[in-house]
Amino acid sequence: MTTSSNGRSRANIVDPPNVWFDGFEKRQFTVNGVAACARISTNWSTNTDKPALVLLHGFPQTHAMWHRVAQALKSDYRLVLPDLRGYGDSSHAPGLPDHSNYSKRAMAQDVVGLLDQLHVDEFFLCGHDRGGRVAHRLALDFPARVRRLCVLDIAPTLDMYTRTDMDFARAYYHWFHLIQPSPLPEQMIGGNVLNYLHAKLGGWGSGGTSFIEPEAMAAYERSLNLAPEHAGDLMPAVHTACEDYRASAGIDLVHDQESRDQGLKIQCDLLVLWGDRAVVHRMFKPLELWQAQSAGLVSGHAVASGHFIPEELPEPTAESLRGFMV
Repeated sequence: MTTSSNGRSRANIVDPPNVWFDGFEKRQFTVNGVAACARISTNWSTNTDKPALVLLHGFPQTHAMWHRVAQALKSDYRLVLPDLRGYGDSSHAPGLPDHSNYSKRAMAQDVVGLLDQLHVDEFFLCGHDRGGRVAHRLALDFPARVRRLCVLDIAPTLDMYTRTDMDFARAYYHWFHLIQPSPLPEQMIGGNVLNYLHAKLGGWGSGGTSFIEPEAMAAYERSLNLAPEHAGDLMPAVHTACEDYRASAGIDLVHDQESRDQGLKIQCDLLVLWGDRAVVHRMFKPLELWQAQSAGLVSGHAVASGHFIPEELPEPTAESLRGFMV
């Protein structure tokens, strides 16, 4: 067994070899009082003429999802690939009663705090899935920090919950399962956590997991399969993933409604991409919904993909980001 950054034991699945992320270094930070892990470009301090681009992952993944995109972009940007709070090798602290420590606002503050430690004032930002929701909140709370924003395969959280009907509940049942009071969903998932992980990664229009690199799959398995610290405890990464969703169904909606009531909108230009086989394409009009929440120019289109765009279409994703993040 190995040990995580917060002292919890891990399953016997090793970290991907360093050569897999050639050109990047994996570093641990302390941000807002919690552990924060990120991979950053190894030439960070010597390539200060290149802009910073932050890539935020989603559920049930880690920063490893960006591997192929990062390799394609590492000559163009100084890249920052964090593990969001509650995922990967970042903090897995238990959730608070109001789930505020897993709010998108708290996660956005972690990202900004990380960039502060790297001495970056302005940066480009892209988020997939949950990372897109963190990126949305970050752009609202820290508008001066974000030069341009890209979100992948999401519509605004408030609009998605407002739209809920039977079709959406069937397609995104995990939105309603994971928010149930602890410990019920944690214990249910913990009964066969790897089966649950593989089912999620192969769903939402993706048609299986063949597009996922073996090293990335090993990283996701190791992360979600963190062993409890004590006998009878919940699996920490399963618990914190649930807390992420509990926050989205509670305190995040409060923050989002407050922002709308105040007339706050994304101030920078925004690129929106979504998979033409995914749920967002089938049930929402993402471009229109994001245009309503933005003061800048909003562009975007559907791509030939399921939900996991950066891994299903790494080269087109990199090309889109390179063309937009200028």
